[in-house]
Amino acid sequence: AKRGNTAFLADWISTSPYSGRPPSMIYLSIFYKFRLQRIILLLVLAFYSLVLCAQFVDYERITPHPRLLLTQGGEEAVKKSIATFPSLLKVHKRILEESDEILIQQMAERVMEGKRLLSVSRLALKRIFYLSYAYRMTKEEKYAYRATQEMLSVSRFPDWNPSHFLDVGEMVLALSIGYDWLYEYLESETRSIVRDAIVEKGLDAAAPDEWFYRAASNWNSVCNAGLLYGALAVFEDVPDKAKKIIERCLLTNPKALSAYGPDGGYPEGFHYWGYGTSFQVLLIAALESALGTDAGLSEYPGFLESARFMEFMTAPSGEYFNFSDAVNGVRCNMMMFWFAKKMGDLSLLWLENQYLENPSVCFAEDRLLPCLLIFCAHQDLSNIQPPSCHFWHNSGKTPVFIYRGGWNSKEDSYLAVKGGSPLTSHAHMDAGSFIYERKGIRWAIDLGMQNYLSLESRGINLWDQSQEGQRWGVFRLGNMAHNTLTINNKRHLVNSYASINRIYKSEDMKGAEVDLISVFADDMEKVVRIIYLNEEDDLIVKDELVTGEKEALVTWIMVTPAEAKIIGKNQMELAKDGHRMLLTVIAPGDVEMKLWSNEPLHAFDEPNPGSMRVGFETHLLANRKNLLKVTLNLIR
Repeated sequence: AKRGNTAFLADWISTSPYSGRPPSMIYLSIFYKFRLQRIILLLVLAFYSLVLCAQFVDYERITPHPRLLLTQGGEEAVKKSIATFPSLLKVHKRILEESDEILIQQMAERVMEGKRLLSVSRLALKRIFYLSYAYRMTKEEKYAYRATQEMLSVSRFPDWNPSHFLDVGEMVLALSIGYDWLYEYLESETRSIVRDAIVEKGLDAAAPDEWFYRAASNWNSVCNAGLLYGALAVFEDVPDKAKKIIERCLLTNPKALSAYGPDGGYPEGFHYWGYGTSFQVLLIAALESALGTDAGLSEYPGFLESARFMEFMTAPSGEYFNFSDAVNGVRCNMMMFWFAKKMGDLSLLWLENQYLENPSVCFAEDRLLPCLLIFCAHQDLSNIQPPSCHFWHNSGKTPVFIYRGGWNSKEDSYLAVKGGSPLTSHAHMDAGSFIYERKGIRWAIDLGMQNYLSLESRGINLWDQSQEGQRWGVFRLGNMAHNTLTINNKRHLVNSYASINRIYKSEDMKGAEVDLISVFADDMEKVVRIIYLNEEDDLIVKDELVTGEKEALVTWIMVTPAEAKIIGKNQMELAKDGHRMLLTVIAPGDVEMKLWSNEPLHAFDEPNPGSMRVGFETHLLANRKNLLKVTLNLIR
């Protein structure tokens, strides 16, 4: 209970379909609803809680400065790595070059974007981290001097915007790394100014009951990581306060780790895995470097396995399975090097290693780039092999199935299927949606997220996830802009949960079955969607629907970048980059084939150039079993 897992279970029950039922019914429902391994998972979590509570952090063994990530003498291991592997040398030079550019730039100013200071915090983190790394690796004082000026500048801000605590978390992290890494360089007066800022604007700004301590999301990892770094950086001067911060982190951070359970899927998708997990890794790595233990945090169910989830998020085309609030575009994720080292599995670096070969490679969370070189120290990257598996499936809050036809060609087939709930953090109304690639072309796409500021600045309450909330009026977030079904032109039910009940791994059937009945509970008696690739990797989507007392209008949608034309009463042709696909519909009644524009519906919607929606509408009679079958065949 002290680790917060009892609260996690209580929160889960209160927001689940079991809310309001007598305890005996809840327990019975759990046993009938969940498979045996999920019951075992709860027992495992309870065991971990007891074991971790018994662990003792020996503060007397705290490492001297520098103690965060790269301890004294660690530079030599990094230098050896960059001398051995040319791709790492390129990263090292890139940091030095950007550090040189920082030297001639203006100091960061406290400029808000809407209600956020986050962009300034991230700028400060990048500058201080890069400059501190450059100084430690070269001993050139110009880097340390500028890093010091950056720290003094943000230390004099009146505050770091605690109303949006991510801003504080990243700013505390920035100053803590600079304070720790440049500890011997800093004059006593500068140390005092920076230390006081860390304590007063960082540690003291976090009330013991801050909501992020209870969050099973990236907020928990980011804010806890920043505060932990602050506590470890100034530990000698405020030991009692620092211990409280550290112990509160160890108490509450497991709530964030619960999101990775039971088997490695990350509910918020690849984009926020990149953000939240980067800071979770930083948190764990700081505990290990400063205190010699991670207090068992890395052992939480699913956390390490989530690296494989992230690897499967990248399709052969190089684009991501960008469900929920996620941007697209190829990026190297430096935290994968930590996972590979922790798990002793270099196949996790198969894609990252390819990215490093590109001189113009982009990095996810690039302000943390020195971490890549730190985590590569003591790793032999000379013989990285591709993964041996081609399937990924996770359950949890956002169940996902992925098939990846291979790891060596952009033309390998790829199918990704998603379940889950709109109530999950950053989720869209996209249960039952899919991504499909064939011949190097993504035929079925997700439009991805819309920039938050573009909506918030127009007064849109983006975080209202209620059934009639403004969030679902944003075109890219609602069900009508995703590769799924819509019944009677209604929104998906926000309190629904679509489970993946079955997966298929045979040569002639590679896919998943998604139970969508709770998504359409007000209008249908049964909705099951089966999405799979056949032996030739053509796409088949079968929707089994049972109507109730009323007839239903079913809208079937697929978002595509292809050009499309209707060529028959139940067929259309898609064309892109010299390839053509034939979409064929089989239904019990008449269907109306449809082409929809993705032009913005409202002034606040972003444009969606180079895309459209294809599909059909059909009326289903009351009290009938129906099967809708759509095939997407490559025209040879």
